Amino acid sequence: MPPIVLGLVKHPLVAKYDLSSVRLVFSGAAPLGEDIARELSAKLGCPVVQGYGMTEASPVTHLSPTSHEPMKPGSAGKVVPNTEVKMVDVVSGEAVAQGAEGELWIRGPQIMKGYLGRPAETADCLDREGWYHTGDVGYVDDDGFFFIVDRTKELIKYKGLQVAPAELEALLVTHPAILDAAVVRKADEEAGEVPKAYVVLKGDDAARATTSEAIMGWVAGRVAPHKRIRHLEFIDQIPKSASGKILRRVLIDRDKVSG
Repeated sequence: MPPIVLGLVKHPLVAKYDLSSVRLVFSGAAPLGEDIARELSAKLGCPVVQGYGMTEASPVTHLSPTSHEPMKPGSAGKVVPNTEVKMVDVVSGEAVAQGAEGELWIRGPQIMKGYLGRPAETADCLDREGWYHTGDVGYVDDDGFFFIVDRTKELIKYKGLQVAPAELEALLVTHPAILDAAVVRKADEEAGEVPKAYVVLKGDDAARATTSEAIMGWVAGRVAPHKRIRHLEFIDQIPKSASGKILRRVLIDRDKVSG
């Protein structure tokens, strides 16, 4: 999972151990950024790949090749056999062009028949044609590799434009002073919503001297204007679930309390 990959890249304790026997790192549970995947791959001298799935799909729909084919760090891989996937516009439900971002709809023999005793919830995500609406946003490239961007419910709507928190998080953790990061939506009178980052700094003196303004400026130089981080708060630890997923709701509630 991404927190373990991040720890292997960032934590100084890793240097004390011989990891030369590691032949492959396979990450799951949440999107893993390309830069961090490449950094760990270079550090360990082995492929760092990921897949994609969910309990409702028993549980895999995409896998990355581990040999014989070119590997693409940051990708969730290709569709597994006997499985159909289409990308649709989050608002209209119409199919989007290859390379464009959309919600993943999946159909195949591994997709569930429904949630036991929960017909309303089943109808919300499983349509009459058998397509499971995953709630995840991504895109597929010309080689058939899929990339997961974020959850539809997590997308930040800045003046009508969509900003994926996971994309900004993947960028933030490449900063030399940052140990971990999370991005959430923050209400804004003019824009509707803006990105706010919670950042865990490394423990060295250089990292502790880093300012929020410096980090926001660093991000601004690497993303489109609507994706810039407008607020940043330093925090001791990013709240995460047992599977390593960032608990953004905890951070959103924290922001509401602090004002």
